[in-house]
Amino acid sequence: MRNLYYTLLAATCLLSMAGCGILGKKNKGGSTLPNDGQVHGVAPGTRYVLPKPPGMVYIPQGTFHMGPSDEDPAYAFSARNRSVSISGFWMDATEITNNEYRQFVFWVRDSVVARKMNYVKTGKDGNEYIDWVKMKTMKWGDPKIMEELAATDIILPPDDRIFGKKEIDPTKIVFHSEVFDLKEAAQRANAGKPRSAFIVKKDVQIYPDTLCWIRDFSYSYNEPMTKRYFSHPAFGNYPVVGVNWKQANAFCEWRTHYLNAWLDAHKRTQESDFRLPTEAQWEYAARGGRSQSMFPWGNYYLRNKKGCLMANFKPGRGNYPEDGGFYTVRADAYWPNDYGLYCMAGNVAEWTSSIYYEGRNNFQHDMNPDVRWNAKDDDPPLMKRKIIRGGSWKDVGYYLQTGTSTYEYQDSTKSYIGFRCVIDLPAAPTKGRRK
Repeated sequence: MRNLYYTLLAATCLLSMAGCGILGKKNKGGSTLPNDGQVHGVAPGTRYVLPKPPGMVYIPQGTFHMGPSDEDPAYAFSARNRSVSISGFWMDATEITNNEYRQFVFWVRDSVVARKMNYVKTGKDGNEYIDWVKMKTMKWGDPKIMEELAATDIILPPDDRIFGKKEIDPTKIVFHSEVFDLKEAAQRANAGKPRSAFIVKKDVQIYPDTLCWIRDFSYSYNEPMTKRYFSHPAFGNYPVVGVNWKQANAFCEWRTHYLNAWLDAHKRTQESDFRLPTEAQWEYAARGGRSQSMFPWGNYYLRNKKGCLMANFKPGRGNYPEDGGFYTVRADAYWPNDYGLYCMAGNVAEWTSSIYYEGRNNFQHDMNPDVRWNAKDDDPPLMKRKIIRGGSWKDVGYYLQTGTSTYEYQDSTKSYIGFRCVIDLPAAPTKGRRK
């Protein structure tokens, strides 16, 4: 009886509020705001209901000591230890795998082929869009389809075929990138310039450079890795390599569009961009809450108390397989750090968004430190150095330290460099959905 009483009381109150106009009525514009001439606020879109991003873990905000946690053997003093604060973000629990990157490659391939085959449709806004429904009906390998494609430039020309086999030309798998340069637009000197002045458009070839396995090691037999690493299912959950910094950014941009297109189709609010982590974010995440530790698992050793190596690296001169992996290993191998991140030391080194500049720590802010430079193709090589972190399967233990910084040129591809993404979203609710 008591429950029935409270239910009837609540219903009576709601009816009274509606009768008095407190709940509001839809006006001519479709709004549910009260038409009383007062300010009540308008939400920018639907409520926030995005769940935990698949394959990602939340890195909570905090403060840590950034920089070397041990002596600097080279006495370079290029990364001095100091206290900085980092806001919360989501990060991939593992490096991007061959399977995940292959989804990107196939999506771009299908997009290029769809336009070659005229599998497009006109949207309500007058723009042309790919007809994905029609694309799903296309059977790859069908002789008729391959014959049609052979008339275009997406198939290798006859002189480049082996035994006449018609194959996709990897150089034709090109992602069209369009980004808005917020850093440049924020410059006071650029105030008043049109938006088009800050839109950067470029085409990026995104197929991995499989030849890097041979190119990186002179007088070394690595042809099987060149032939099989990206294409064979046995390596599907291994980290993708042979991807330069530009290609890693293109993947992040595609991943953003892929998510937001789905959200837009379901009339949901657009989300933040996927991107490469800054150097500070990467180091903060790698430490896993251990502010002064040398490695993601703590101090001071590369083995645990049972004598097991804690990561995939080069533990001794000429000794690659002792840790369990000759080359790379699965992206979720070994034990994760306290944030749940795998292989933040070893396996493959990882691209960050930060430029490598020896004096960068002298002027970086202590709140979300970030030094970037969008180097153009004609910029000097010095401006194309991007920070890589974590060390790799072919590196010695020093490069596995969370405070060790090194670099590679943004247009270089290596068999020991991969990447993982971050995205700026609030922490996922522990129960139910976030409103």
